[in-house]
Amino acid sequence: MIPQQFTQIAQNVSDYLGTSVGISENLLHSLVIILVLLLLRYLMIAFVFWKSKTPSVHYNFRRYSAQVFFVIGVFLIGRVWFEGFQSIATFLGLLSVGLALALRELLTDLAGWVYIIVRKPFEMGDRIEVAGVKGDVIDKRLFTFSVIEIGNRVDAEQSTGRIIHIPNNKVFSDPVANYTSGFPFIWHEIPVTITYDSNHTKAKELFQQVLETHAEMYVHEAQQALVQAQENFMLKYTILTPTIFLTVRENGILLSARYLCPVRKTRATEQAISLDLLQKFSAEPDIRYAFSNIRLHQGGSGQKPSEA
Repeated sequence: MIPQQFTQIAQNVSDYLGTSVGISENLLHSLVIILVLLLLRYLMIAFVFWKSKTPSVHYNFRRYSAQVFFVIGVFLIGRVWFEGFQSIATFLGLLSVGLALALRELLTDLAGWVYIIVRKPFEMGDRIEVAGVKGDVIDKRLFTFSVIEIGNRVDAEQSTGRIIHIPNNKVFSDPVANYTSGFPFIWHEIPVTITYDSNHTKAKELFQQVLETHAEMYVHEAQQALVQAQENFMLKYTILTPTIFLTVRENGILLSARYLCPVRKTRATEQAISLDLLQKFSAEPDIRYAFSNIRLHQGGSGQKPSEA
């Protein structure tokens, strides 16, 4: 019954447009394909919106589904109009190529998700840096993973409060730095510059005392963590104790404190060390902090340059 009605409609269209019945049938088939694909896409979007309330998922699905259905529509309509598409093998081959081109980003994201699940470059809660973004991992999904950002707008790698969604394919195109996996400690440095006429030997000794007071406690924990990490990674740290390095700079003598501390305690330890060091140095008249001089010129005033 339906084929007869379709043939009659095609005949009416042919009479109206002045074309052959074959062309009219192809036009009707093409119109049906478009309507069916639009309906299927609408139903799929409605289902995704019902299952997920995340705006990024909605956006990505609308974007990728439009590309998928466009490619499918082109090949289905092409199969109607061109005899070369009658071969199922040819049609499926071209369809596969078209889908791969249209969905290469999506497929790469899926491959990235598999890599993240299998190889585990990071876990939930790990602090990582990828594609120039630093943060703590808070979510892993099929197409993206999310981090709560640190650094960037604030100092000392503190949280900014922003959630950054990163495509999974970034694990292939960008290096992934993991702060916490395997070895949950990080080397941190505190630079302090004193004047040339300061007693640098005493300053270094005082700095070393302060550093050991606040950082020595982590050495034993770091040694245990290192032993465990060496089962999976070729780590060859020989010195884990806090150390002071001395360097001569153009504006004074630079004392650099280098020590191991837990990843999320860099700012707290730096503050404790800095406060203690200020008290120690302020009690020593032969130790003075060095500052960069800024020379101000007032043009046309006839006044001598002043230093600040």
